[in-house]
Amino acid sequence: MKHHFITIEGNIGAGKTTLANLLSKHYHARLVLEEFADNPFLPKFYEKPDQYAFPVELFFMAERFKQLKELIQQTDLFQQVTISDYLFTKCLLFAKVTLPADEFRLYQRLFDIIHQQLIQPDLLVYLHAPISKLQQNIRLRNRSYEQNIPDSYLQNLQDTYSHYLKNQSVPTLLVDVSQADFIDNPAHFQQMLEALEKDYEPGQHFLTLS
Repeated sequence: MKHHFITIEGNIGAGKTTLANLLSKHYHARLVLEEFADNPFLPKFYEKPDQYAFPVELFFMAERFKQLKELIQQTDLFQQVTISDYLFTKCLLFAKVTLPADEFRLYQRLFDIIHQQLIQPDLLVYLHAPISKLQQNIRLRNRSYEQNIPDSYLQNLQDTYSHYLKNQSVPTLLVDVSQADFIDNPAHFQQMLEALEKDYEPGQHFLTLS
């Protein structure tokens, strides 16, 4: 395996955790999963986003930082593969969509202070799917507080991710998962494994599963 620290990213419902779990089992890798269920503000945010956006984003940032900080303190980080289903920068991307300008500026100041203490992944894998596919996946996993997420919110996140990916330097593999089924279609998972065996220069690289 050429990459020691791989991060899986994507919009809500893109399949990040599913792929991260499969890859960790295949490579016998350390697995880092986002503990979204522990955020007490998340259900409230989906009901009243204007009121709960700042605490929900602040809680996520604190928990992600704590988890990743503990990870890099482990001395064997580069002696084995680590798979994560989130990128710390997603804190800033989501906050940019959910927070008003003045709160976002404050949030960004906090983010900048702690982000520099964390390491970047060797490879960022971004899973892209159309909004209709994301909504389908959201319905299937049936988390009650997610069932009324509007298309406009998912599209705003999609656009924010797209802008970020075009302007960052981490080697990034953009994977079209519009028709992907990593669980029931072994060919799709095999294509993903073959792609992960390659070296990538900084910037964007593309993979369409067929």
